[in-house]
Amino acid sequence: MKIKKGDTVLIISGKDKGKKGKILEVLRKESRVLIEGLNLRKKHVKPKKSGEKGQTIEMPAPVHVSNVMMICPKCGKSSRVGFSVIEKRKYRICKKCNQEISAV
Repeated sequence: MKIKKGDTVLIISGKDKGKKGKILEVLRKESRVLIEGLNLRKKHVKPKKSGEKGQTIEMPAPVHVSNVMMICPKCGKSSRVGFSVIEKRKYRICKKCNQEISAV
């Protein structure tokens, strides 16, 4: 998977299309990512102790990786991610500006 936790991404399809957010968690087996404050779902929580009230919590639901594009920290544009090997080290690169994003 070419995107990692902490990357800023742009959602390119779905109800939150055009919104940006930071990746909280990457679910590799399902090819999905959790994005901070986007694709929110409501979860109803029962009261745990007597006298407490139940509540509704909004929490992010996973988005498929194909529906997000990484935003390059150097050029600020959404682009695809590629790989490059420089001096026996593998780096992620932005396909638009060809700048190194981070080491793998």
